[in-house]
Amino acid sequence: QVQLVESGGGLVQPGGSLRLSCAASGFTLSSYPVRWYRQAPGKERDWVATIGTGSDNTMYANSVKGRFTISRDNAKNTVYLQMNNLKPEDTAVYYCQAARSWGQGTQVTVSS
Repeated sequence: QVQLVESGGGLVQPGGSLRLSCAASGFTLSSYPVRWYRQAPGKERDWVATIGTGSDNTMYANSVKGRFTISRDNAKNTVYLQMNNLKPEDTAVYYCQAARSWGQGTQVTVSS
């Protein structure tokens, strides 16, 4: 069964950091580009970052560039999203997507 599971969300103060994980089962994640999206309450789901099948092929939305880093651990069949200098506007449910599959999402709340 193809499945993606996100984890690592939580409540953090502005300026803080979180690392989200996207673990795959049922397929080899390294064979696919992986994308992170986020959806804030009442808003559309927005693209955040992409990592290609090569770990040096990454792209970021302008709103997170320089603060977020997407990476892979192929041995763990997992993709990460390191989020630094978090801002209240980063508050959203974060989803990973690969191979036509979506995870269930993990909540990130940035608040003092």
